[in-house]
Amino acid sequence: MNITIKKGHDIQITGVPSGEIKPLPDPPTLAILPVEFRGVKPKLLVKEGDAVHIGSPLFFDKTKPEIKFASPGGGTIKVIQFGPRRVLEKIEIDLDRNEEHNSISFPFEKKIETLNREKVLETILSANLFHLIRQRPFNKVGDPKDEPRDIFISAINSAPLTVDLELILKDSLTQFQSGITVLSKLTEGNVYLGLRPDSSLNEIKHAECVTVNGPHPAGNIGIQIHHTSPIKPGEVIWTVNAQDVVVLGNLFLTGKYDPTRVVTMGGLGVKDPVHVRTRAGISMASLLHDQLVNEPSRIISGDVLTGKEIYKTGFLGFYETTVSVLPDTVNREFLGMLRPGNKYSRYSLSSAFLKLGNAQFDFNTSQSGSHRAMVPLNAWEKVLPMDIFPNALYRAILAKDVEEMEQLGIWECDDEDFALCSFACPSKIDVGGVIRQGLDLMEIEG
Repeated sequence: MNITIKKGHDIQITGVPSGEIKPLPDPPTLAILPVEFRGVKPKLLVKEGDAVHIGSPLFFDKTKPEIKFASPGGGTIKVIQFGPRRVLEKIEIDLDRNEEHNSISFPFEKKIETLNREKVLETILSANLFHLIRQRPFNKVGDPKDEPRDIFISAINSAPLTVDLELILKDSLTQFQSGITVLSKLTEGNVYLGLRPDSSLNEIKHAECVTVNGPHPAGNIGIQIHHTSPIKPGEVIWTVNAQDVVVLGNLFLTGKYDPTRVVTMGGLGVKDPVHVRTRAGISMASLLHDQLVNEPSRIISGDVLTGKEIYKTGFLGFYETTVSVLPDTVNREFLGMLRPGNKYSRYSLSSAFLKLGNAQFDFNTSQSGSHRAMVPLNAWEKVLPMDIFPNALYRAILAKDVEEMEQLGIWECDDEDFALCSFACPSKIDVGGVIRQGLDLMEIEG
């Protein structure tokens, strides 16, 4: 199957990471942030001072007790942090020099092809790694009691400054293929793998390869679902990040959880934008050591469209593989509209500013204006490659009209797919944030 995305936009931002992967030394501490797992009510299984191994369960979901969450490191529980109303926010681990693994009973190696769904589920749950699987609608941690219609994996990162997945996966083909094979046991439907037309992964077995061409958000799983086999009310689809497919494959080959992942550091606030091989849950202090430009900067865990601001004392989000750093100094330009569209001028999706060639732009954190009344200029529609009326859906969400939201296709939506609408919006509306409000309301209404 071939998909061509015509609507969308590739943001031309300075600080694109180089194609080299640099290894980082193991950090002194790691952390897992339970608050970031959507749909989970965490219950602790450890206390401060406890010793843990890589893969040891740290907490479980009170609504689905069979789902436990693995430790990304071996060592001693250093800090357990609670927020308002005793919400579990952070579990920080001091790493031992010689870390131990919490292994499953035995690796399956060549027996993977013969496994059934029950054995695959049992293995993933016993390894405390089921949270690698997320579920649509609502993009929350999956439910092992559900049988998904299909499973979707995107091997494309089209968002700015993100990891080049082709660069990583070509060196982990055995593990990636094993992960795909394992996931194919979990559904009676298809495992869809989104690839670029020139990808070297199109020989992967047990998956239906879908070639996707076009600008961002072509790499988003939600866009690929929409153009391949849209989700309908009452259906469940599972999704897995490409690097997490490698983690699952490695589990079934070796019996161990490998928390290694490749992360990008990019943006104008980074001295040497690059891919690095590190660990899940690494601290910003360890990741960005000697990398920040000496000026006020905003650190973002994630890409510049969907990530969250984080301080240098914070930790990388579990599902995030990008750290973006932008200058936080905003200066107003004199006669900015008359200046050519190079790195010294403002960026425009339209022809409002003169643009010279394919110049990259030095983005900062300025919104170039404040929130204002919504003006329907079709700015959202021009960058949203879905057969959905975003303006009408936005209004239905604000009105809390659940029936109209459903008729307008809320079940297919996720906030990340509307992030580019927020970027393009002349009224500075957080469109993705409103979509998330609508999804939360639909989940409550049941």
